[in-house]
Amino acid sequence: MNEHQFKDALKEKGIILTDIQMSQFESYYKLLVSWNERMNLTAITEKQEVYLKHFYDSISVAFYHNFGESIKIVDVGAGAGFPSVPLKICFPNLEVSIVDSLNKRITFLNALAEELNLVNVSFYHDRAEIFGRNKEHREMYDIVLARAVARLPVLAELCLPLVKKNGFFIAMKGAGANEEIKDGEKAIKLLGGKNVEDHSFKLPNEESERSIIIIKKVKETSNKFPRKPGTPNKQPL
Repeated sequence: MNEHQFKDALKEKGIILTDIQMSQFESYYKLLVSWNERMNLTAITEKQEVYLKHFYDSISVAFYHNFGESIKIVDVGAGAGFPSVPLKICFPNLEVSIVDSLNKRITFLNALAEELNLVNVSFYHDRAEIFGRNKEHREMYDIVLARAVARLPVLAELCLPLVKKNGFFIAMKGAGANEEIKDGEKAIKLLGGKNVEDHSFKLPNEESERSIIIIKKVKETSNKFPRKPGTPNKQPL
């Protein structure tokens, strides 16, 4: 997917990008590839693949949920900024936070935000289990995003404590999401969530399968969660 195909594909979904936004994506690509020579940010570096598998794929969540308002989102384990930074470029009114356990990624994200002139973005070097217990962040976000981080029973414990009541936790997955949803039902309910929607689609051109799982927060999460760092992964709910 080249830049023109990228812009046209988003236009078909009702997302119209300006020349300034397109230049931000171009700068994002250049900085990603440049920094990737010094640190492992992504295995995908070929331009057309970045535009498809990182940029377009990240924005695809907006095909199924409204990101057009001034809402607070937090991206758990965003790595090189996916999906939240592409969403921020498309929807400048978003207030974006990213939490990641590797400080080198946070260093990259700070440089990226400066290069792209992004405002209302915050980056936190922390474990999600600790971040979710921080009163400044716990149940403070309209939307919590996670893309290719962990299986749903683990992700639910990391993400749902950050979602405010009546907000949403959105997990972006590849193929096989139905099995994960079934495995995660207990954890989702225990943590105050309710499985609302599951959308499946295929990326343009290469036809690889993607899933968007949207879970609504219907009640507050017990103070028992998240458990201490490492426990959710070792002992999923």
